[in-house]
Amino acid sequence: MDLPASRGRWRKRSARSHAPLLVAVLVLLIPASLLLSSAYSSLLRSILPFSGFGGGGGGGGRRCGRSPELEGERFLWYAPHSGFSNQVGELRNAVVAAALLNRTLVVPPVLDHHAVVLGSCPKFRVADASDLRAAVWDHSMQLLRERRYVSMGDIIDLSPIKATVRTIDFRMFVSLWCGVDMRKTCFSGLCCAVSGGGSLPGDYDRCRSMLSGLGGSENGCVYPVQDDCRTTVWTYQENNDGALDSFQPDEDLKKRKKISYVRRRKDMYKALGPGSEAEDASLLAFGTLFSGPYKGSESYFDIHESPKDRRLQTILEKVEFLPFAPEIIAAGKEFARKKIKEPFLCAQLRLLDGQFKNHWKATFSALKEKLKAVALEMKKTQGSGPIHMFMMTDLPPANWSKTYLADIAKDGRYKLHTLKESDELVAQTAERLMAAEHGVRSGFIPKNIANTRKDCDPVQLPEILLYVEESVCSCASLGFVGTAGSTIAGSIETMRKNNVCQL
Repeated sequence: MDLPASRGRWRKRSARSHAPLLVAVLVLLIPASLLLSSAYSSLLRSILPFSGFGGGGGGGGRRCGRSPELEGERFLWYAPHSGFSNQVGELRNAVVAAALLNRTLVVPPVLDHHAVVLGSCPKFRVADASDLRAAVWDHSMQLLRERRYVSMGDIIDLSPIKATVRTIDFRMFVSLWCGVDMRKTCFSGLCCAVSGGGSLPGDYDRCRSMLSGLGGSENGCVYPVQDDCRTTVWTYQENNDGALDSFQPDEDLKKRKKISYVRRRKDMYKALGPGSEAEDASLLAFGTLFSGPYKGSESYFDIHESPKDRRLQTILEKVEFLPFAPEIIAAGKEFARKKIKEPFLCAQLRLLDGQFKNHWKATFSALKEKLKAVALEMKKTQGSGPIHMFMMTDLPPANWSKTYLADIAKDGRYKLHTLKESDELVAQTAERLMAAEHGVRSGFIPKNIANTRKDCDPVQLPEILLYVEESVCSCASLGFVGTAGSTIAGSIETMRKNNVCQL
């Protein structure tokens, strides 16, 4: 049978020489082999749009993120700020929001004290949500470069919420979603195994744009929430969606600052849940989730009970108190039992930070009254002997001279106990804490590397003195006196209320 002319010409040419065919095959194979290499793959990723690479959730055929491990998942990310206690408060609110919206919570790092600042909600002067998210990313990358990264999941025990809210560590999320190498944030082998990647500098820039929302919605993969405390108080099941909040800017402030904002109460489930524009986005990115009471209202997040939704009510009850990791609690107990050895009073004196530097007189006055009360009680029950007192303060001992602290230190009626970051107990606890890898283990881990470990250069041990001090104070059987208005004092009171320390 005669062959088609084109096929006959191919056969005739092949019969004369195999060299052109070999050259053609090589031309095809060389780019293919390069395509499979990680370097070429990273180069290609840096050229192509972000949303076109990797697996992930989202509607239709849209692909969001690079790893198929995250396909079908929907995430919630937010921008923590200010001091540690404020960051814990935001974490609690984020857990509630993630549960309400059925999303996997991205657990952030612990930020340096006031490295990211919100501003003032009562004065209607706050940073834009996108700028906050970008600032959190920038500081996280600073922690990475300086090898000082520690996750909120390393410090706070997330096990109480594990059965009801899905979480993923920020390092793992960024590594899988953006394809960037986060191994410089790791202390131990499991983190290194799940946080690796062959990224280029451009990958970090694109991930910053994605998480911050500065680049828009990333083809619908990201929904950046721009509502902030100037305009919105988040609620749930109050039947007043869209109603004016009780706290509004006064007329004088409106004129001086040219404020046109109106604060409305907004149902989070209706605005960001099923049927909303945000529902289909793989990543829901909030700005701050911090909130506090002010003039009869909440500054931003007002979801404290949900009697109609039993699952959410359970979450609200669980996040009312999130304890420190077991290693930190154990260190506090050890110091109380082995170093102090006697019943003691805890005094938390915040004297240098922010507004507290202007209220020394009130702080010292409260301590004096508490010491008088303890002395009277001890006379009734224990007779004579010094009052043992654990002191936690941000005023260095070298600066105690000519203050009430110097008087106490010299007074034989009191025996002071303090801790330093360099003390052996604190250093050993930090090492055990980081080796445990709670942050990575408490959330999502890809099945194919769940039991894999890789060697890496460890990060620096975190500064955990504050957390150990709070744990010691939870063990103070003679009572506690703290600086009025301090979130640290509030944290200690909550620990004591929940009987964290049982010696």
